Amino acid sequence: MDGILPLYKPNGMTSHDCVDKVRKLTRQRRIGHTGTLDPGAEGVLPLCLGKATKVVQYMSEDDKEYEAEITLGKATTTEDRFGDVISEKPVERPLEREEIIEALEKWTGSVEQIPPMYSAVKINGKRLYEYAREGIDVERPKRQVRIHELRLLDSGELSQKKQVSFRVRVRCSKGTYIRTLAVDIGQELGYPAHMSALLRTKSGNFSLADCWTLDQIEKMVEKRELEHQLFPIDQAISSLPKMTVNESVEAKV
Repeated sequence: MDGILPLYKPNGMTSHDCVDKVRKLTRQRRIGHTGTLDPGAEGVLPLCLGKATKVVQYMSEDDKEYEAEITLGKATTTEDRFGDVISEKPVERPLEREEIIEALEKWTGSVEQIPPMYSAVKINGKRLYEYAREGIDVERPKRQVRIHELRLLDSGELSQKKQVSFRVRVRCSKGTYIRTLAVDIGQELGYPAHMSALLRTKSGNFSLADCWTLDQIEKMVEKRELEHQLFPIDQAISSLPKMTVNESVEAKV
């Protein structure tokens, strides 16, 4: 089977776990994914099967879109809800929507990020999360990313309590850490913060509407229908520039 299989990655599994599961279901060795999602995140994870693995490198460059929940009042070691609390500050006053929107605007456009310690970025041949588990803090180079859109989704009033949560839509370039963005937005508002939920709604040309769950994939494999549900390789790279050539140029290519 050759083509793109957009998977709805469930909460609690790593992206690598998902690839392994689909490998076993399809009995196909050549499968790759196009952008890691944390175990606690869910949503669009396009898988490339067979000859489609050749375009993984191009699909990995695609922009992504997320819906994230940001919680003010606590910061954690992992910058999400799964880490140990390292800082607390109760939200003791009502937050105005305009305050949040203003903070979001400041983090829209070209921004610098430092990858979190609990991430798969390699430093000196070793992944950052391996250093973190050993209690070693290493210097991490800043990276430039682009936030194309950062919009507040909640329309209701934000209640006054020790922690305040709100949802945002983020459309961004590859390599953007939404966890880190949540922390930065919290600092802009004057509070420790973490990302409390994350849903990837789009990856390149693929959205939630295109995705299949692992259970659905298993049933399609049993009925031998999966091959007919794969997207063609051309669709995965349709955003790249195209050139039409004549037969003599084609032969040279």
